Amino acid sequence: MAQATLNGIEIDYAVSGRGRPVILSHGYGATGRMWDGQRRTLGDRYRLITWDMRGHGQTESPNDGARYSTALTVADMRALLASLGVSRAVVGGLSLGGYMSLAFYLAHPEMVDALIICDSGPGYRNAEARNAWSQRANERAATLEARGLEALGGRSREVRDALGHHKSAQGLAHAARGMLAQQDSWVIDGLASIRVPTLVIVGDQDTPFLAPCEYMAKKIPGARLEVIAGAGHASNLDQPEAFDRVLLSFLDSLPA
Repeated sequence: MAQATLNGIEIDYAVSGRGRPVILSHGYGATGRMWDGQRRTLGDRYRLITWDMRGHGQTESPNDGARYSTALTVADMRALLASLGVSRAVVGGLSLGGYMSLAFYLAHPEMVDALIICDSGPGYRNAEARNAWSQRANERAATLEARGLEALGGRSREVRDALGHHKSAQGLAHAARGMLAQQDSWVIDGLASIRVPTLVIVGDQDTPFLAPCEYMAKKIPGARLEVIAGAGHASNLDQPEAFDRVLLSFLDSLPA
């Protein structure tokens, strides 16, 4: 892993391979290490960039909760790509990382060649549903503050695999309130405006995210939906061979 000071914080990231850049972002409570299997699969065929978001892994966790938001996460992604000399990339992620990838496209469409959205959702247009989601995020933050990192036990696989790699339970709590909680319907309202090839992947056992993924695939023009048999929320970890076949097929199909 390497580190760079971007937007006033130390961001931990890893880069491997060459060719078309692909940046993959992790889910809430996970780290960039969740993509290590894909790093081995892609090898030198693509330039894979992974990273730890604010409050996660070895990236710095600011003490001020106001320094965690969707906008700041998008700004971190842009700064990281710029620091690596990348002007356009395939942008993707799982769960929270998928949501942030959609937000990145809406903010910087000129920097995106294609999107890969895994086991994720676009947020809520309905204010009541959005508030319920944000309430759960706030409850998760309070649990982390009360119990520390042990509160991550029992979560989905990509989160369990990250145990021992996070610096700060307080950073994760801030990230829950500022990044996982949602303030508006900007992302879901923007789906129909997406104009790049888009792959939506979901595990067939990831019940909460099946409908959101189907919805995104219908709303994003020309999007391709792939359902991974025998996979839960961490489809790339649960069924890596099937996931990687779909991933490589999509990447190899993109125009030069």
